[in-house]
Amino acid sequence: MTDEFDGMYETFKALLDSFPPSEAVKRLEQFGISPDIVEQIRERHEQQTIRVKELEEPHAVILGNRDTWYTGPQAKDKCWPAIVDLLSKDGWPLEPTIRSLDDSSTRVVSLLNHPKEKSFSTRGLVVGYVQSGKTTNFTSVMAKAADRGYKLFIVLAGIHNGLRRQTQARLVQQLVEPNPSMWSQLTGLDKDFTPQENPASYFGKSNKTRVLCVVKKNATVLRKLARWLEKASDYLEDCPALIIDDEADQATVATKSINPLILDIMSSLPRCAYVGYTASPFANLLIDPSAEDLYPKDFVVNLPKPEGHFGTEVLFGRYALDGEDPEQVDDGYDMIRSVPDDDVLCVRPGTRADVEGFEPVMTETLRSAVEYFWLVTAARRIRGTGNAHSTMLIHTSVNTAVHNSFRSPLERLRERAARSLTDDAFLSRLRDLWERETDRVPAEDFGETKVPFEQLLHELPGVLNSCRIVMDNSSSESRLDYENGKVVAIAVGGNTLSRGLTLEGLSVSYFVRAVSAYDTLLQMGRWFGFRNGYADLPRIWMTDELAEWFRHLATVETEMRRDIDRYMTEDETPLTFAVRLRTHPALRVTAAAKMRTAVTAASSYGGKRVQTHYFHTNAEWLRRNIDAAGDLVSASLANAVRIEERSAEGRYVLRDVPHNVVTDFLAAYRFHEKSPENDADLIIEYIRKRVATAGSLGRWNVAVVGNPKGEHDFTFAAGVTVGRNVRARLAVANSDPDFADIKTLMSRRDAAVDLDGDTAHLKEQDIMKMRRSQLPDTGLLVLYPIDKTSQPSPSKKLRAPLNAEEHVIGVGLVFPEPWDKDSEVKKYVSADLSNVWIEEEDFSLLDSEEA
Repeated sequence: MTDEFDGMYETFKALLDSFPPSEAVKRLEQFGISPDIVEQIRERHEQQTIRVKELEEPHAVILGNRDTWYTGPQAKDKCWPAIVDLLSKDGWPLEPTIRSLDDSSTRVVSLLNHPKEKSFSTRGLVVGYVQSGKTTNFTSVMAKAADRGYKLFIVLAGIHNGLRRQTQARLVQQLVEPNPSMWSQLTGLDKDFTPQENPASYFGKSNKTRVLCVVKKNATVLRKLARWLEKASDYLEDCPALIIDDEADQATVATKSINPLILDIMSSLPRCAYVGYTASPFANLLIDPSAEDLYPKDFVVNLPKPEGHFGTEVLFGRYALDGEDPEQVDDGYDMIRSVPDDDVLCVRPGTRADVEGFEPVMTETLRSAVEYFWLVTAARRIRGTGNAHSTMLIHTSVNTAVHNSFRSPLERLRERAARSLTDDAFLSRLRDLWERETDRVPAEDFGETKVPFEQLLHELPGVLNSCRIVMDNSSSESRLDYENGKVVAIAVGGNTLSRGLTLEGLSVSYFVRAVSAYDTLLQMGRWFGFRNGYADLPRIWMTDELAEWFRHLATVETEMRRDIDRYMTEDETPLTFAVRLRTHPALRVTAAAKMRTAVTAASSYGGKRVQTHYFHTNAEWLRRNIDAAGDLVSASLANAVRIEERSAEGRYVLRDVPHNVVTDFLAAYRFHEKSPENDADLIIEYIRKRVATAGSLGRWNVAVVGNPKGEHDFTFAAGVTVGRNVRARLAVANSDPDFADIKTLMSRRDAAVDLDGDTAHLKEQDIMKMRRSQLPDTGLLVLYPIDKTSQPSPSKKLRAPLNAEEHVIGVGLVFPEPWDKDSEVKKYVSADLSNVWIEEEDFSLLDSEEA
């Protein structure tokens, strides 16, 4: 009986190739199969769909109850097994890597419509990480969709020929070559779309092949494709199509030219699914209402971070999120090297007027970066593992004339190095550089073995001989080409290198370009990705300001992804989810970073924490905050309903203080101007709005958190004395002496200081639950006295003494989660551009006539 049932279930699965699940069930009934057996078949299919829906990763937020028709690969499939075979030959382990790819691509395909539905127009978004295998994911999605009957595959591959060509090559290698009889191609390695004479030869009913088309996001090309599809409309009724938009946030930047053309293409396809892929979770596709015509209304999928991926957080560290303790958050690897501000004008023009005739100066930091790259390449040859290619990126400007000016100085440096391999002074400098770098980042920490300098000497002549200097930009003749043998290259470039394009074996980056938005900054992180066999060796030379931006970016990115995951568990739809994201306080950072004349930024603080981590270190600024904190504690002592002293812990809680005492303090306290999320005006307005409209935040608990009294005490007011906290600053090579970043102030335990019961071991969700129960409308303000010296512990390599002129007052605020709709406060935000030349991404290629 079991064999008979299994056979009937296989019949049902075969029917699913031709019909959506509900239709397939009707067909079974028409075959005369008994209602009991049909119900058992339906139940087994439902169990399979539940398995896909409840996959631990990836998380998804979905509009309505979408039919999950796809339950995973089948034995008769051809395209997906070919990808598994290729990846296995490339050394991908089945567990967990290929299994994770299988699950995540199955989840995305399950959210597409069944290819045999009469008509559909689906819009979805997949959020991944920069250089994390998004191309492999969408190739897998295409393979599984092709195995199930999708016919036309259009891939929108960035705005540059380099990325389009690289994507075409990957898709041909992984989809077409293993099953050549299954595929026809409308584009080739060296040719973008050109109209074909006879659409019937591709889409006629007698033609069962899948059709692949990889195009740039260029208006001329997309217009040709849209017109050709319009003419082929008679043949497209039965043509289920999948459009993959790689780097989807880039399409929404130029909504006037590209989005309408994508919509034109979709309108010619009665059965069409559009899926955008992006690594920028705060990109325009998510947060820009003007792009709602391509907004992912049907689903958003959040891909898991792959094991072994180098991302923003591991390289730069980040700040603690709500509910994380400072010691839980790493400072990042010691792989960032500082470029002094004085060097910047030596490697990039200061103004547009300086571009013509610009000649770069080979500064000490740039020379060290290049020489270290040659040493790394030699070390990787000796190890003989991982990627065969070795690349260095120099990115100081988007201007092609600036790129070209680097060729001669770099060639001269290479020739001089090749001649100096017998020079003791030169070898001594290389040895010092190698020993210094390998001491700072021990190979053993990454499961590798240090390569002795003497062994490098045997490889250096070959490295220098094979090293090419490549100008890779939109106007250059020579481009990076990894398809014809091992490459050792120093690539100087701009936008062609900044989005999507994979720099194989990237080891060293020199990066000083000023950028205008966080999403642009994130996309420029070509050094993110996988570094198998040389995880200890990558280095990035950049200005301290850029490193700080990336650290902040890592925090925004992590918090956004966490919120995406959280919204996915709260029955949000992609449409309500968009509204939630647009009121996220972190987006104020993005808006301010866009450096435009002025933008309106909206914030909601419900359920959030705000804490200070940037401080000036001069005495005048710090004394003002000490005075403000003293006034707050004195006023709280006078107005509190209850005062709790926990001297054994070094803590005080002053309960039920009127909100005007708190707003008076916020008006007097100075937040550092580099912390747009700590905006006193907005926070005061938010408190007053909640008091007036929601009856919330009328009362506050004011806490003092320090150490038990001893030798290093701090007195806020009579009767309130605690031991000072130690918070070391991040060590930055060329930092402003009047600036300190302590990274994280508030622990999870501190955020529960006013809650009753044992909170020491509670998770963040439990603390929020207790706060909703015990103090649903009460805010919490925590004061921290920080010792002005604050020596770091020896284990904290990336920390330095605080060395402030006075003791520092840190502030943390905890806002209750609103019961219903939160209040929103707005402010005009502008940025001072008087001393900054911001180079924007060049989108002229979107409308160029070049095809």
